[in-house]
Amino acid sequence: MAQVEIRLPKMGESVTEATITNWLKNVGDNVDMDEPLVEVATDKVDNELPSEAKGTLVKIFFEKDQVAQVGDVIAIISTDGGAVVESTSAPEVVSTPATTAPVVQNAVVSSVVSSVVAAGSNKFYSPLVRSIADKEGISGSELDSIAGTGQEGRVTKKDILAFVANRGSQPVAVAPVASAPAPAAVATPAMNTPTGTAAFLNVKEPVVLPMPGDEIIEMDRMRKMISDHMVMSKHVSPHVTSFVEADVTNIVNWRNKVKKEFEKREGESITFTPIFMEAIAKAIKDFPMINVAVNGNQIIKRKDINLGMATALPSGNLIVPVVKNADRLNLTGLAKAVNELARNARNNKLKPEDIQGGTYTVTNVGTFGNVMGTPIINQPQVAILALGAIRKVPAVIETPEGDFIGIRQKMFLSHSYDHRVVDGSLGGMFVRRVADYLEQFDVNREL
Repeated sequence: MAQVEIRLPKMGESVTEATITNWLKNVGDNVDMDEPLVEVATDKVDNELPSEAKGTLVKIFFEKDQVAQVGDVIAIISTDGGAVVESTSAPEVVSTPATTAPVVQNAVVSSVVSSVVAAGSNKFYSPLVRSIADKEGISGSELDSIAGTGQEGRVTKKDILAFVANRGSQPVAVAPVASAPAPAAVATPAMNTPTGTAAFLNVKEPVVLPMPGDEIIEMDRMRKMISDHMVMSKHVSPHVTSFVEADVTNIVNWRNKVKKEFEKREGESITFTPIFMEAIAKAIKDFPMINVAVNGNQIIKRKDINLGMATALPSGNLIVPVVKNADRLNLTGLAKAVNELARNARNNKLKPEDIQGGTYTVTNVGTFGNVMGTPIINQPQVAILALGAIRKVPAVIETPEGDFIGIRQKMFLSHSYDHRVVDGSLGGMFVRRVADYLEQFDVNREL
């Protein structure tokens, strides 16, 4: 009976897992090639996964609200009308090509049974967990002894990395048989840390008791993901923030002059965001060591300049779509790219590739009336720029005839950077260069 594995594909940079939010087909249903099969959600984007084969859905390995790792087999489709599979063992499974479902390195799975169940054990282990165990030389008995915090006590990536970090320094906890994991300690991986620093920081969260009249609101899935990502970023990178005030009077006047003509000609509005992103891309070309990532003791210098733009969703959560090769686009191209990504983000129509590959991030806190902020770096990047609100302020204006006080349009730029690889001189010079490009904007520029 020929069968095809449906695996969870890679859906974004640093995305290692996804939550199954809804199966669009039931076991026993016929499925066409490329027909939507399942809805999944990551901390970056929600997405429908199409079927990679035509046949009958005979097995589902992850139920709704369960978390699957990238590369995990999530379902099996029979291509010859075979019977529905009632157990986790899957005879004669034909793997799908790697081009349709890329998997995590070293997590290649030959069959359902051998990949997700440890030899001699009835415990479930994802391919990613098994890969880490093989790489670190963790025996089957050691793996069985790890207390899992995942669904039904499964060992997650976080659990096994915590075990590796503390291996030999403390006794291993025995996995509970049927009890739910206690929310006592949260082990946050210090990813990409140089040799000699702690691989993990164990943070004990305070136990907060509600007071009379308090309302308890459960975090939604995306908010939990954002929370974990932000905590991880602060643990990984020593944050430093530099501030510069920029005079953007010329930009405000120029935009007021061209916005109606631009919208009539292009069918698009021109906001300040593409103008700012153009200046940032120019500054990155001047200071390419801002456009890097850290991998252990290595600095990866990015070739492309892909600018992420933090975008608020109607739900109140944030997502970061990416303008690819921003330095190669003219101002009209940047305006169209920014508008399209913003629309798709608000309408929940972003594709996985729309949030991949960012090398530097911009967030506009001025949208909410804030004059400045101290943004948290979007890992694995090493810097992020917050754009403050544009305000009319009195300023000293220098002229050949002398100085005088005038009304100018000004804004603050807040540049947070990773002090492991970006020193104050580089971080400060970069944001100053962005301000220089903004202040030198040509008020007679043609679009």
